[in-house]
Amino acid sequence: MKKPRILITSAREALRYVWRHLEYPMKLDTYVAISIQDTIGGGFGFQLTENRFCKGVLTLYFDDIEKTEQGLSLFNKSQAMQIIRFIDNHPNVDTLLIHCYAGVSRSRAVGAFAAEYLNVPFAEEKCYNRYVYDLLKQVEEEMMQQSNIY
Repeated sequence: MKKPRILITSAREALRYVWRHLEYPMKLDTYVAISIQDTIGGGFGFQLTENRFCKGVLTLYFDDIEKTEQGLSLFNKSQAMQIIRFIDNHPNVDTLLIHCYAGVSRSRAVGAFAAEYLNVPFAEEKCYNRYVYDLLKQVEEEMMQQSNIY
């Protein structure tokens, strides 16, 4: 299994990254993207899509909260499972691009988890959505326990 570089960005920086690949077709590196979008307003107004460089996109809608709040969507177990399976299903890419609106809280939590899960270096910064990170770790543990049962 190839060890991808983990790139955490804002929505704007994610679009720049994608456009650079399309502008410079001599680039040979591949990537997959986890696009974390807000639920209010239906997201950020764009959807990343697969192309010759982008080998997969997982778009999830949840808000940057750590406990239930009226009118907002909390990250859930199903989404955590989708992230883990998405990472597992794309082992041979150069970059795992993860973005949310600002590239700080939700995407950094997913990035910190992905780095540990894949055993790749990641800048140690503890300023991220702890609920997202902790739920990913919990679901990973549950999935490992279930796979050991069979």
